[in-house]
Amino acid sequence: MIDAKEIRQYTIRNASGMEVKVINYGGTITEINVPDREGKFENVVLGFDSLSQYLSPANQFIGSTIGRYANRIARSKFTIGDTTYKVTANNNGNCLHGGSKGFDKVFWDITMLSGNSLKMRYTSPDGEEGFPGNLAVEVLVTLDTANTMTLEYQATTDKPTPVNLTNHAYFNLSAGKSSTIENHELQILAEKIIEVDDALIPTGKFIVVFNSPFNFLKPKIIGDDLGKVPGGYDHNFALIEAKGKETGLIGHAAQLYDPLSGRQLRLYTTEPGIQFYSGNFMNGTIPRKNGNMHTKHAGLCLEPQHFPDSPNQPHFPNSILHPGETYRHTSLYEFSTR
Repeated sequence: MIDAKEIRQYTIRNASGMEVKVINYGGTITEINVPDREGKFENVVLGFDSLSQYLSPANQFIGSTIGRYANRIARSKFTIGDTTYKVTANNNGNCLHGGSKGFDKVFWDITMLSGNSLKMRYTSPDGEEGFPGNLAVEVLVTLDTANTMTLEYQATTDKPTPVNLTNHAYFNLSAGKSSTIENHELQILAEKIIEVDDALIPTGKFIVVFNSPFNFLKPKIIGDDLGKVPGGYDHNFALIEAKGKETGLIGHAAQLYDPLSGRQLRLYTTEPGIQFYSGNFMNGTIPRKNGNMHTKHAGLCLEPQHFPDSPNQPHFPNSILHPGETYRHTSLYEFSTR
């Protein structure tokens, strides 16, 4: 119980035995159980054994639904029309993942639609964390028989407001048998990344990935170039295929493979970017399931989203939702083995 509200875990599964577990605190994915090449089902996302650990300020958004605006907004302000809005500064003077109490720290209303699907709902009130407008959000989570998890986001508002929703799951396809994801093989279908300053705020420019540690156009072992990126990967990649709200098309964004287990994840999305974060701030002090610790690079995030700081970057794809419009974002997580 938190504030007289009961925290429940919901489980959906498909006919193949794949399971996804979600709690109504933060709309948080706590487990994704999929088979390895030998058919053994194990959990491939980082998580905790207790609710108190999810409530800890040190939980690093593990598995949570992120909003109202995923990633960073520079100087915690933006202007829509003639009005400048000041939102919560919780990251070096900038707004990160919706502020001090983003969607990862609120209660979601979860409804089981069937054995393999559920819907999460949350209404963010006008002024929450400084954002304008009452924003009604729905996230539909569905499993199909081919071991694909689909996340479909929708939102409407009564005032113009920035919206950028995603999920912050940390993947380790070895199910923890490898203590880090450095031996995972990753492909990201992007020829450019968003250039950022030392505070990870976009400069407004793009950098081509060729001849750099950010070139994942062909599958590459993450550890090969990880040490060449100061602080590790925490960058937004401009996807080749996914074009965002302008087209609504679902494009192939990334592929992750663990040679140890044979598990593979292919990610498709409607969003223009994907944030690749290599778990740089995990320091071995955060416990995880089964008594182990979240060590540095224990898991990685692949977060489909709009580009960071888009409300202040007019040449980035539009992230402002207006009354009468519906925000839509679909991402597919296709699990297989080889």
